[in-house]
Amino acid sequence: MDLLQIAGTPIFWKALLQIIIINIILSGDNAVVIALAARHLPKKQQRNAIFFGSAAAIVLRVLLTIFAVQLLQYPYLKIAGALLLVWIGAKLLLPEEEHTEGGINSGGGLWSAIRTILIADLVMSLDNVIGVAAAAETGPPEARFALLIIGLGLSIPLIIVGSQLLLKLMERWPIIITLGAALLGFVAGEMLASDPAVDQWFLAIHPHIGYIVGLAGALLVLAIGKMWAVQSMKKAAHAP
Repeated sequence: MDLLQIAGTPIFWKALLQIIIINIILSGDNAVVIALAARHLPKKQQRNAIFFGSAAAIVLRVLLTIFAVQLLQYPYLKIAGALLLVWIGAKLLLPEEEHTEGGINSGGGLWSAIRTILIADLVMSLDNVIGVAAAAETGPPEARFALLIIGLGLSIPLIIVGSQLLLKLMERWPIIITLGAALLGFVAGEMLASDPAVDQWFLAIHPHIGYIVGLAGALLVLAIGKMWAVQSMKKAAHAP
């Protein structure tokens, strides 16, 4: 049976629908980081950063999904990813002028913003792609790779629209920037608590400890971001 015939079967459409639903649910945090990374760019570059960043992130997610189940069995990988995500979230809270000097840059140009989007999406996708891969596994074996590409490709407009909406909301209500950075910290905390090297230790404390660690991660990002912002203002005040 060729791919066109398989695409007409109910099992194919069931698996595709599951992938689309998973992507709708999981696109929120990706839209947040894209909007945060692009918010200091000129309007035209904002659109380019959102489009190219989203498209590149989806391609990256397809590739990552292929290896996700095997990758996530390695201990300490999620811990490293969580620490990187905390750093990204805190950097995105810095004042605009500081972004031109920091390692993760949301105001230093189009490619710098796209780099931030890719790094953050790579880290946040470690858990997300497992759900997508599991949904694809419920489809016909011959069409599983095609299901991944089609399903993830359909999520591009969802992320683009979500990012553009968040950019407009951030201009009106800057508190959303803080909430977005806190969300990245929360994702980092949950990721850390589910790493194979420490998950049993955390589960022994409480079955839902991931939420508590996630909240701690959100608070950590806000604290570090605030500390760096204060240091940045002091540095600017003493500059000649």
